Amino acid sequence: METGRCLEVNNLRTWFHTPEGVVKAVDGVSFHIEEGETLALVGESGCGKTITSLSLLRLLPETAELKADRILLNGRDVTQIDKTEARLLRGSQISMIFQEPMTSLNPVYRIEKQLGEVFRLHHPGISKEEVESRSVEMLRKVGVPNPKERLKAYPHQLSGGLRQRVMIAISLASNPRLVIADEPTTALDVTIQAQILDLLKQLQKDMNMSVLLITHDFGVVSQIARRVAVMYAGKIVEEGPMEDVFAEPWHPYTKLLILSIPGIKVTRGKRLESIKGTVPNPLRFPEGCRFAPRCPYATEACRKTEPPVYEEGGRRVSCFLFKRDTVSD
Repeated sequence: METGRCLEVNNLRTWFHTPEGVVKAVDGVSFHIEEGETLALVGESGCGKTITSLSLLRLLPETAELKADRILLNGRDVTQIDKTEARLLRGSQISMIFQEPMTSLNPVYRIEKQLGEVFRLHHPGISKEEVESRSVEMLRKVGVPNPKERLKAYPHQLSGGLRQRVMIAISLASNPRLVIADEPTTALDVTIQAQILDLLKQLQKDMNMSVLLITHDFGVVSQIARRVAVMYAGKIVEEGPMEDVFAEPWHPYTKLLILSIPGIKVTRGKRLESIKGTVPNPLRFPEGCRFAPRCPYATEACRKTEPPVYEEGGRRVSCFLFKRDTVSD
């Protein structure tokens, strides 16, 4: 099947106006996702990954200011639609799997009400019998055993893995073109993590959907993503095909992230790297490159001037040190 572009984000800026000042949580982010592909957005906590996804969904508080040159979802600019249109777009065109289903699912409602609500919202006039039939089929599709019985359960009566499968069922109930998976395996043990990732890959293939995977874990990226965008302090610092970025990271931050995960480049018995310091306060980003205070390769130019974006061979990086042999082992 010939692919097209599912999502195109150009110069997204999501700032929060607070009494202390302007928080530039997302500050000039651009990326795209093709039909049927998975793009992983990777970075430490606090770098702006989740705010990026909530901006695409138009699920921001009143204190947020969202600006972008354009955000095209299946050719439609979502920055130009009102709240009512945005609400209808969620579920039908774009959906989200949240990282902790126990806090995302309503504890006082049975699964049948929470899953059935999606069908009732997007198919007004649908019969009660049809809602139940579609709900059972959706739970079966995501691998929930005894789906008819599970519809009667409350979230706390299900295991973590089953709750996550229910969240996936709710997210996919209206067959969206783009699914945002925000740390979908964070609260699960290793065995269940693998099952959920395998499920997402199979569903993506079956439904021809695009996936934006939000994660801090390069181990997860290596299992599911085709391309990866590395985010730091509100900006994307590197982007490219997953295999290329793993084999030869161009940005020092990317290299250190990869070397901090066991089993990717660091084999048994070797020392894991750590990234000194913390992500800077978005109220007071440093001058120049935002990673410079933590970067072992930083120069005076890095500390004073924001680096340009270099593009080559389907990859891009924002770093003064950009050379193929610069960020070497």
